This record gives sequence, structure tokens and C-alpha cells, in this order.
Amino acid sequence: MSEVRELVCALPEAELREYVLGQRWYGSKSEEVASVRAVDAFPLRPGEQEPLLAVAVVEVRFAAGTHDLYNVPLGLRRGEGGFASAGGWSAFDALEDEELVHGLVELVRERAQVEHEGGTVQFCTVGEGAGDLGEIGPVRPMGGEQSNSSVVLGDRLVLKLYRRLEAGVNPELELLRFLTEREFPSIASLEGWAAHLGQPLDATLAILQHYVPVRRDGWTLALEDLAAGGNGFVPLVRRLGEVTGRMHAVLASETSDPTFCPEEPSAEAEALIVARIDEEIDQVFSSLPDDPELEPIAGRANELHDRLQEIGQGGSLGRLIRHHGDYHLGQVLWTEADDWVVLDFEGEPARPLRERRHKRSPLRDVAGMLRSFSYAASASLLERGIEPPTGWEGRARSEFLAGYLAETDPTIIPDGSALERRLRLFELEKALYELHYELGHRPDWVRVPVAGILQLLDEEAV
Repeated sequence: MSEVRELVCALPEAELREYVLGQRWYGSKSEEVASVRAVDAFPLRPGEQEPLLAVAVVEVRFAAGTHDLYNVPLGLRRGEGGFASAGGWSAFDALEDEELVHGLVELVRERAQVEHEGGTVQFCTVGEGAGDLGEIGPVRPMGGEQSNSSVVLGDRLVLKLYRRLEAGVNPELELLRFLTEREFPSIASLEGWAAHLGQPLDATLAILQHYVPVRRDGWTLALEDLAAGGNGFVPLVRRLGEVTGRMHAVLASETSDPTFCPEEPSAEAEALIVARIDEEIDQVFSSLPDDPELEPIAGRANELHDRLQEIGQGGSLGRLIRHHGDYHLGQVLWTEADDWVVLDFEGEPARPLRERRHKRSPLRDVAGMLRSFSYAASASLLERGIEPPTGWEGRARSEFLAGYLAETDPTIIPDGSALERRLRLFELEKALYELHYELGHRPDWVRVPVAGILQLLDEEAV
């Protein structure tokens, strides 16, 4: 076992760098990289049967002195043919080898505990159903992902690997396990997971989920509807609101587990939220580039501070619960059963894992979806040159909120004008996050969050 670790850690930096920095899941493409090296490896197949299987922990260190750790499952064979080689062995992506993917799922089925010098890789199943995974079918990649990697097994299971490693339990594992154990139907249920305990860190490595046949994700469905005249999507949005409301009600239903028990916000909670958004306004507006698309909001930071004080004061905040954390149309699927399924419970990837596990107002999810309707309407024009039908976004907002309010736990949200103010507050928070993201990744899209911020500036006080 130690020989495998030594072999992986001996992989040449140049070859490892070229491989890692060229992957879609590598998340720091704008950073200057100082070094890339495997700092640890966890062998997962005992003996010498080829190909060997190991999880490499790859450290990418930046010129600024910070670093990220990545989860890189490797297959190892004697000879040549992989992306890197050392000691007469070649290394390749384990997810591209069906035998190795099947081996990972078998480890979950067996609830294996694989020990190494620094700790243990634990494979677990939900409940007692270790033998209930059935036959493991052919493997195919699931496209479209950026920060992680998923493969589908026989249209029955999905294996999702978390690429960037952070210390602690991934919030998606916590939330999926909670919702699965309570039989919430509108998710791809959790079947099992893999986690590492010990050195160099305790971290969630992967999850195994039930595969759900889908027709479209919500984003694609909305854009297709806008292109067709805008009459087919809005009737589905009320159901999406109902699913969201029920999800929050289930997440608020636990009274004994401190990880999930709803909490009354402290007297300082509202002030802290406003202070955090105040700081984000300063950070974003202090570095706005000279861009015609930004002219409608340029120089209006003080107005935005004042508007924030208006919508951030008075009334109830509701209760704080665990929530999705990155809720938008790309995170929901319209299935072949004509219903919605929610996925990707990791939270906003730009925020630290410990922050993504905090309890928040469920209205942050609601605001995220409302902002997504605005994005879809703008994308119709930006991507396809199709002007969205008049009133489409407003109808989508109204239907979603009607469905949500009909199904959620009323004790976790404020009512009346307080509800409207809190939604504006979290929509502003989301629009600032979007503006920061678009400035760094898609400058042509800054007009979308600019429009959202402008609307909040110019509308009458709630």
C-alpha cells in the first residue's frame, strides 16, 4: 500500500500540471500557479491486480502563497499510455475505466473501510440497504459539469466525485441524507457515499445517487419556452414553488438534531446580514471597470447603501434553517414523470464549505430562483436574440411565490410587507454576487445583474 502512495507522489510535476490545469473541474484558471504535486494517495485495491486504484490528493500551490487540494482518482498500469508515468507505471483517470468505476461502487455496496498510513477511506450506504444497489450497468460520463465529475451507471445510479477538497462534511451529503431518510420525493435519493478520515484532512470524496430520467433542466426549459412564445413554462412554475416550499418544510421539521433544528435568529442577525451586504457593495463598487454596461449603476453605491437600509430594517426575519444555498433554474430538472427534481445541494461554490453549512433564511433560496427567472429572460435576448414576451418574468415570479407560500412552513418565513422586504434584501445580495461573478467570468453578461440592481434602486420602497 505504501508503494502505491510513493508511486503516485513521484508522478512528474510537469505531466501532472498539464493534466490537472487542463480539466474542466480545475477552478482557479485565472491564478498564477507555482507548483502542482501529489501530496498524498489512498490505495483502494489491495494486492497487485491491475489496474491499481488510488485516490490522489493533488496540491495546486499559487504564487500568492495560497493553495487548493483536488481529489484525483487514478488508475495505474505498468507501461505507457496514461497522462503521467513514474517507476515503470502510467497513471490515468479512473473514471474513464469502467472496471474501476464498478470497483468504487462495489466498495460502497460492501461498506468497505480501507485503511492507509494516515487514516481511513470509509464507504457507506444509507440505512441497512448495502445489497440493494442491484446490478451495476455500463458507465457513461454525465456532461455539463464544471466543478465536479459524475458518471451514470446503467441509467440506475450516478456516482459524483467532489474535485476540490475542503475539510468537513460536504453540505450536499448532509442535506441529501436528511431528505432521503425522510423520503422527500423531489430529489435524486442518496444511496451511499465515500469519505476520508485522517491525514491530510477529513473530507467527503463522493456520493452515489439514484438516477432520475429527465426531459430538461429548468434553464433549458425556460429558454425553449421563451423562444416558443412564453406560454408553456409559467404553468410549471407554480409546481416548482410547491416543491421548493415542501423541501423547506421538511428541512425545518427536525427538532432534535442540532445540525438541522430550526433556529430563531439572534437580535444581531439582521444587522449582521445588512453589514455583510454593505461590505459586498463596497467591495464590488470600489473596483467597477470603465464599461458602458455598468453606467446605469456607476457612482450609485451610496444610493444602494441607502436602499439596503430601507429593505433591511423592521419586521420578522423568520427562522433559520439548512437550505439549498445555490438555487436557480439550472439546479432543477423536469422529469419524465412530469414533476420537478432538485439537485446539487453543495451551495455557492465560491463560498467556503463551513459557510455553506450555516443555517440561513430559506428566502435566500427563493430569491435565488427569482433572480434566475430574470437571468432566463435576459439570456433569451443575449443568447438567441429573442425578446422575452411582455410580463413573462413577472408571471413566473407570481406563480412561483404562490406555489411556495401554499406549501412551506409558515413559521420559517415572515409575512406581509416584511416578506417583501426580506426578498428584496436577498435578491440584492444575490445580484451583487452575480455582478462579481460576471465581471470575472462573463463580462458580456454584466447587464443582467446590473438590471437587477437598477430595479432595486429605482422601485418604490416596500
